Amino acid sequence: MGYTCFEVEENDGVAHVRLSRPDQLNTMIAEFWSELPQIIDQLSDQGDTRVIVISSTGRHFCAGMDLSVFDGTALAPSDAEIGRQRANLRLNVLHLQRSFSALEEARMPVLVAMQGGVVGGAVDMITAADCRYATQDAWFCIQEINIGMTADVGTLQRLPKLIPEGVVRELAYTGRRMSAGRAAELGLVNEVFADQATMLSAVHEIAAEIATKSPLAMHGTKEMINYTRDHSVADSLKYIAAWQTGMFQPDDMMEAFRAQADNRDPEFDDLLEVKRGL
Repeated sequence: MGYTCFEVEENDGVAHVRLSRPDQLNTMIAEFWSELPQIIDQLSDQGDTRVIVISSTGRHFCAGMDLSVFDGTALAPSDAEIGRQRANLRLNVLHLQRSFSALEEARMPVLVAMQGGVVGGAVDMITAADCRYATQDAWFCIQEINIGMTADVGTLQRLPKLIPEGVVRELAYTGRRMSAGRAAELGLVNEVFADQATMLSAVHEIAAEIATKSPLAMHGTKEMINYTRDHSVADSLKYIAAWQTGMFQPDDMMEAFRAQADNRDPEFDDLLEVKRGL
């Protein structure tokens, strides 16, 4: 299927999703917000994808929200009653938020590889991923404050759980750029690479390693890390106990042991396909 904002390739359980509007700095036009969750949901639901890698093309990873999305008439008729306009706007914001929450909700890890500018809405997006990698020339900017608005699709909710709150406040209040080196120092970025080719090679190597693991165990691992981030240790321990009661099965563990004994890669069944709406 063809997309306006993305190119998608799949190979050996790894899906590579690329932002594909380099001449427009990969800005997030209206189609972006529908295509991204559609792609991620499909990859998650089909069952045979074990890792998702998101990268970009051109000089910058993404320059954030396209100005066309800020056109109020695109959200609600300008002559509509004000309460109905506001209610419609709220639903549209929730729609935009879900575009990035899809990365968290995916059953497999999502790795993001970034070069150049990661601006505004792009920061919202990458904070919803599992792991982040960057080139030396990458930089991050909470751009919303520079254009007179409050970031509203994930940055202010997720970034304080990834780096120190005081740093988040400074970035969000000033709109200053943060370098890739500083981002790595703070733990936002896992690793910094000299150039995009080197980065993508390394990220695909990590993805290939992840793809060799049990997809059921991987699903549970991601679920537990996300849940623990937002809950107490006690609640999280109860959740993993309940999860294991239903999800822990010995077949994958036995296959891992057999593969180690035979000095070979294990072979695990894919997850089952999810059919939404049934």
